[in-house]
Amino acid sequence: MLRGSKVGLRARHEDDIPILRAELYDDVVNSSRAEGGPWRPITPGAKDPRLFVDDPKEGIVPFSVVELDDGTLIGTATLWGIDTHSRSAHIGLGLLPSARGKGYGTDVVAVLCHYGFVVRSLHRLQIETLADNVAMLTSAERNGFVREGVLRSSAWVMGEFLDQVLLGLLVEEWKPDAKG
Repeated sequence: MLRGSKVGLRARHEDDIPILRAELYDDVVNSSRAEGGPWRPITPGAKDPRLFVDDPKEGIVPFSVVELDDGTLIGTATLWGIDTHSRSAHIGLGLLPSARGKGYGTDVVAVLCHYGFVVRSLHRLQIETLADNVAMLTSAERNGFVREGVLRSSAWVMGEFLDQVLLGLLVEEWKPDAKG
């Protein structure tokens, strides 16, 4: 398990899937804001591609996020779009509603940075998030990410186009203890 100050990132367990599906992915609005495409229902028992990853090229590394104090599942974290040639990847996370607003997101981003830069020897990490996602923007910036641009009206979410903010962090800019 990778450890931060508040959270641990571990492999996805079979027991995590019903909780993540019910509290994150079956929430139409939350899922629509977090995913790159429209929400769609998944048949119970089906292999939901957002939760079950079979990627032999390791272009995506999914984690379950747990509280360090008691091991309670509080969300998901992902390093995705891993490009081993350019040594870059994207960061994504989703916290269960009960875990939001407690500073876990900042710690999750910090642990993903450690994994990307130290364990995977990446050079650049990137985050794309909706412009109104203050929690993700704050978590990213507390970890040293820099706003690099706005992708105007680039995300279709629940009947409207929304802007996305692009943030980046290079390994030489990363300060492992910079979290807010």
